[in-house]
Amino acid sequence: MTRQNISSRFGAVERLLRQDNAIVLGSVLLIILAAAWYTITGIGMTMSAVEMTRMAGPIGDPMQMGSGSAWSASYALLIFLMWWVMMIAMMTPSAAPAVLLFIAIKRIGPEKHRTATFGFCFLSGYLVAWGAFSLTATALQWGLEHVGLFDGPMMTISSGVFAGSILLAAGAYQFSGLKNACLRHCQSPARFLADHNRPGPFGAFRTGAEHGTYCLGCCWALMLLLFVGGIMNLYWIVGIAAYVALEKLLPRARWLVPVTGLALISAGLWFITAPLFSDI
Repeated sequence: MTRQNISSRFGAVERLLRQDNAIVLGSVLLIILAAAWYTITGIGMTMSAVEMTRMAGPIGDPMQMGSGSAWSASYALLIFLMWWVMMIAMMTPSAAPAVLLFIAIKRIGPEKHRTATFGFCFLSGYLVAWGAFSLTATALQWGLEHVGLFDGPMMTISSGVFAGSILLAAGAYQFSGLKNACLRHCQSPARFLADHNRPGPFGAFRTGAEHGTYCLGCCWALMLLLFVGGIMNLYWIVGIAAYVALEKLLPRARWLVPVTGLALISAGLWFITAPLFSDI
């Protein structure tokens, strides 16, 4: 084989790899846009997220809109899809660097001609982990509504004290060892991805699911803040998603996590103790 033929073959491989990268990036962008659009339009609810954001009341004191929908299997499925699509819209942007890193690792291995497939499998596993969280959030929403702590129509906590408790718990979790261990993984996943470079599509899916589990351990308490601000409140959705991305993508900003924790604890204490001062 001549040197020219070898160069031509390597050039074709490089073009193919660049094409795979573009395919994965484009697909990730489409997933984000589709999930964001579906979230904004209301995810099958009677009101869009824009309308619910406009009608949002103070924390713990939502606008009274009458009784909500009765829980049934179809309604529970709708709520689950609402949570999952919202998690996809919120978490996929900060997962994109890990997907690209995983593809880069695959490129230097024996399966380099299937990098796009492995990238999709990795992302699917990651999103399945957040699907598990969405299932838990759906059950929690049902439970809170069942005991009268959640306003179904406005999709927010209906008790200021309970909202304060969630803020307090989320703030305390910012200082936990589990939070910081999972955050370190999400900030620097290279070693994990290299050590768990399993062969085949299912191996990529499994690695993505494990990476998603770490990110879930890092961010689950922050996602519960949606119960406080309103599950369909766009300000809270965008704000939490942006903060999660900052935590992951700015590892040198070590002050960010404790400062946020203190802010959440302070806000939680305020909402818990405010009724005591109002009676004085």
